[in-house]
Amino acid sequence: MENIPYASDIPDPDFPQLMIQLRARLHRYCARMTGSVLDGEDIVQETLIKANANYNAQTVQHIEGWLFRIAHNTAMDFLRKRARDQAVFDEDKSAFADDAAGMAIDPQANADSRHVATAALRTFMRLAPAQRSAVILTDVLGYEAEETAQVMESTVPAVKAALHRGRARLRELAAQAENAAPPPALSQQDQALLAAYADRFNARDWDGLRDLLADSVQLDLVARRKGYAMQGGEYFTNYAAKTRDLRMSLIDVEGKAALWMNTEAHEGAGAPGYMVFVDFDAEGRVVAIRDFRFARYVGEVF
Repeated sequence: MENIPYASDIPDPDFPQLMIQLRARLHRYCARMTGSVLDGEDIVQETLIKANANYNAQTVQHIEGWLFRIAHNTAMDFLRKRARDQAVFDEDKSAFADDAAGMAIDPQANADSRHVATAALRTFMRLAPAQRSAVILTDVLGYEAEETAQVMESTVPAVKAALHRGRARLRELAAQAENAAPPPALSQQDQALLAAYADRFNARDWDGLRDLLADSVQLDLVARRKGYAMQGGEYFTNYAAKTRDLRMSLIDVEGKAALWMNTEAHEGAGAPGYMVFVDFDAEGRVVAIRDFRFARYVGEVF
């Protein structure tokens, strides 16, 4: 696991900077817990809001573990609410005790940990929440059992049991034939609206993009600035001034139409791209933009 400084090692820790450093790791956990890169980012944002409001350098001994505990509890609350709303999950803390029964040493642990990180998000959702959390924290993020137990507010034996069962379940799923349905196709209306937006962006037609805006547009620059009214199209002014050779194309993200920003021509081969979500009203005017330029880790999970 990465070495993150303990609060006791830093007299006056730069807590906001530490939150920035840990944001991508928090998202890797939350996205896999929820099975969604978008829900995962929402939970990360909620986690950081809670952490910022409650941080006390005198009482928080291990910042990373404390942040992940908040993220874990926030993700579990999200899953419980989704379970109630959709009647999909039957979440109960007694699962920790149930998992502890019959625990055995797992000879496949090392082999499992090598492929767990590459499992699709939907695959993690087929694990029980306790197993899912133990596998992600241990095999994806590199936590020790003791650290995982602290995050999950459980015991080491229960964590090891959940990990053992979670790994076994992932082996079963990996051995099954993939019969996944193809991703839903974008509607013709979504394709037309997004294609017009992408075409104008790729042509650097900034005035044309401004013409697509509704009178009031909400802009969310993920990890920078959330939900403020965009006035006068300054968003495009910033793109025109600071970027070149970016290319947009249509993609489907978890059944939602979106745009993918290819950055390689601008930043060099291998540069990570990112997602941009654009919402339209009934008249085809842009009413909201969610731009992941400053949160490219979301695209890496996707």
